[in-house]
Amino acid sequence: MKSHRLAGMAAMLAGVASFSLMDAGLKLLSNDYPAMQVAALRGLAALPLVFAWAMYAGGPKQLLNVRWPLHLIRGVLSVIMMATFVFGIQQLSLAKTYALFFVAPLLIAVFSVLMLGEHVNRTQWVAIAIGFLGVLFVRPPEIVGWAAPLAILGTALCYALSSILVKIIGRTDTTQSMVFWMTCMLAVGATILTLLGPHGWQAIHREHYLIIGGIAVTGAVGQWGITKAFQNAPAASVAPLEYSGMAWVILIDFFVWSVMPEWQTLVGAAVIIGSGLYLLRFESRRSS
Repeated sequence: MKSHRLAGMAAMLAGVASFSLMDAGLKLLSNDYPAMQVAALRGLAALPLVFAWAMYAGGPKQLLNVRWPLHLIRGVLSVIMMATFVFGIQQLSLAKTYALFFVAPLLIAVFSVLMLGEHVNRTQWVAIAIGFLGVLFVRPPEIVGWAAPLAILGTALCYALSSILVKIIGRTDTTQSMVFWMTCMLAVGATILTLLGPHGWQAIHREHYLIIGGIAVTGAVGQWGITKAFQNAPAASVAPLEYSGMAWVILIDFFVWSVMPEWQTLVGAAVIIGSGLYLLRFESRRSS
């Protein structure tokens, strides 16, 4: 139904906007805490809400009857993914970060061939290659170097691998179990690594508790919005709207940090997004 499709599209837009605000909160925290501790705070803040949702939506049994080895791999990927993301946004603008992260759908297409045996034709490979070339336009400031951009590309790599695992785990396990155990392992794993790290656990400043609470709420709303979107509308209708996050982070960069994206960043983002949209459109045509 048209109303369901519109509701799904609205939910996707709301979810992407919420995640953009959450990432802004993570960037604010990254100035005062080690990247691994910010990753731990992201998991710890979200865990109570995710647990309550899992209990409401399916109960405790679904959390125990799972494919533990695959969940453990996703947990490890989540720790690396969040730590590299926080390290990257500490030095890069949100717009530049998002432009680089948007290579994730291209990586998912590559891994779907290697891990799932899916078919990608020559035209799709060309689109993927062009998308990767777009990364070269998103040049980092010379004072930053390539460490932060490479960290974000590492984030995209972990995200892509995790998404492939979702397709595999989702054949037997519930969405609630996948979200809960990833969040739980992120919270526990990042906390342990922070405590064992050279800086240890830094005391939380009183003024940051509001930001941490905001991260928990916006993260929960973002997860709900994207889940609801794919439940109510075809993927071809809602998946392209994930790229609307670029508009949100450009506004956040401007109003919070007085930063505007360079033209190279916008060109690179356009190339990467264009390649991703082509792959989405091709896949929707093939599915129909």
